[in-house]
Amino acid sequence: MLELLIGLVVTIAVGYFIVKNYKPAGVLLTAGLVLLITAGAIGHTVLPSSIASTGNILTDSLEFVKYMLKYRGGGLGMQIMLLCGFASYMTHIGANNVVVKQFSKPLSFIKSPYILLVAAYIVACLMSLAVSSATGLGVLLMATLFPMMTAMGISRPAAVAVCASPAAIILSPTSGDVVVAAEKAGMPLHVFAVETVLPVSICAIIVMAAAAYFWNKYLDKKENTPMEKVNISEMEVKAPAYYAILPFLPIVGVFLFNGETIKGLSLDIYTIVVASIFLGAMVDFVAKRFNGKETLEDLESCYVGMADAFKGVVMLLVAAGVFAQGLMSIGAIDNLIGLAEAAGAGGFALMVLLTALTVAAAIATGSGNAPFYAFVELAPTLAAKMGLNPAFLIIPMLQASNLGRTISPVSGVIVATSGMGKISPFEVVKRTSVPVICGLITVIIGTVVLVPMYT
Repeated sequence: MLELLIGLVVTIAVGYFIVKNYKPAGVLLTAGLVLLITAGAIGHTVLPSSIASTGNILTDSLEFVKYMLKYRGGGLGMQIMLLCGFASYMTHIGANNVVVKQFSKPLSFIKSPYILLVAAYIVACLMSLAVSSATGLGVLLMATLFPMMTAMGISRPAAVAVCASPAAIILSPTSGDVVVAAEKAGMPLHVFAVETVLPVSICAIIVMAAAAYFWNKYLDKKENTPMEKVNISEMEVKAPAYYAILPFLPIVGVFLFNGETIKGLSLDIYTIVVASIFLGAMVDFVAKRFNGKETLEDLESCYVGMADAFKGVVMLLVAAGVFAQGLMSIGAIDNLIGLAEAAGAGGFALMVLLTALTVAAAIATGSGNAPFYAFVELAPTLAAKMGLNPAFLIIPMLQASNLGRTISPVSGVIVATSGMGKISPFEVVKRTSVPVICGLITVIIGTVVLVPMYT
């Protein structure tokens, strides 16, 4: 219990200093190192099993920082930098302005920006079928849909919240979480994913879309949030009309090639974004009458965008990862699991307890996967002891882990999207909080209605 108390105190301190406008990356990194060193001092293992110990508590803590720089800087961080660079390049060559100009015509009959927000949210949720990573999807949406949303009159915080939240509810039947959940529930994947989880997910998305409409409208009015709607008639557009397709090249590529092989060609998102930058440069080269010098000068904006992303987003992700590892190393998550095992509640109460603990762990660590994988191991055993259907416990936990991540100010998707949108992570969490709560309640009700409690 001491470990849980330490984790809680450090987490509260992190929130306090970030609210006081201390640099979030420095606060998270410092808190993570404090937790790692404390964990080692009280006898816990500092590093994950996949990383060899250096033989010392202090250097083990620094070793994990190095690991996160390599893992997130070279993996997810590179994806973020590429997408940010691509977005900067599209803005520099005028492609984003062309998109706004072209799309404003068919959308001009929609007077409310909040209806546009709901439409953008539904589109973003559908994109989660193609992009499994919550952070990767959030960054992709920030690079493509975000400029259009703000230009059409959606406030910046509301637009960031849309980009941050589509992966809050799992739609993909082949997601790794769903595969594990189906195995633990003892059900065939297609029955569990399509017949059991999907109806609950669809109901939750509809409710969350409605909640996002009213909640963002209320906050914008209450806080007098400035709208950035562009006067289309006064917008200066120098690029040709066909440039409108360029900002959507990564989305098209993801739907066509990500995880699929077409005529022997299989591309991951990194290659897709690099190819999109290359195609954009080639189109710009031709449009500029083969002026190679000007084309290469324009490409500099892409590299500057990548550098800004490393400074403003990737280092935040590294720091958040160190903080999450600190919480797990000190045993805070294990203590939460112990609370769940000790609960002698009825079927519904046990489901709500496990769901609440999963949400709490996801908020604290900023991870959707880690809390679910930790707590799902309990579900079959607890269900067997009480004669419950394991799926009745597992489905809300599955969704709760992703919903909790969407209201965690230290989660990768919140940190990345808020960094790109140049607003506070707490502002994004405030925008996602009510839709997430509504979605969680819908998931619990949907599970009670659609999933038998007893075997």
